[in-house]
Amino acid sequence: MADHAPLLEKIDQVSIPVRDLDRALAFYRDTLELPFLFRTDQLAFLICGGIRLLLSRPESPEFDHPGSVVYYRVTDIRQAYETLKARGVAFRGEPHVIGRLGNAEVWMAFFSDPEGNVLALSSEVLPA
Repeated sequence: MADHAPLLEKIDQVSIPVRDLDRALAFYRDTLELPFLFRTDQLAFLICGGIRLLLSRPESPEFDHPGSVVYYRVTDIRQAYETLKARGVAFRGEPHVIGRLGNAEVWMAFFSDPEGNVLALSSEVLPA
């Protein structure tokens, strides 16, 4: 382990490729309620916990693929799941434990955006 500050400090931005920018922006801004920053013809920026989320039409074939899974931290995964499900989000299954991290259980629930990108809710829950 190095005894100096890490070169990479934090995640600044995540890019999600989309084909229909209007539809994707409506999902992330209106359904997921992520704060909207700004938009151009080809790009839209939102923010979540200090990390920018960039929705972009692929500028070349190398960027035209489903994005990486973005995990959204939530305090109450069951409540977030029920709220988004009521808004029409199609989950791949109910929230479930995927492992333990120290004393906490790590819970996740997976879903897709309208563009087919896989997303997840994530929560660390202390057993009752």
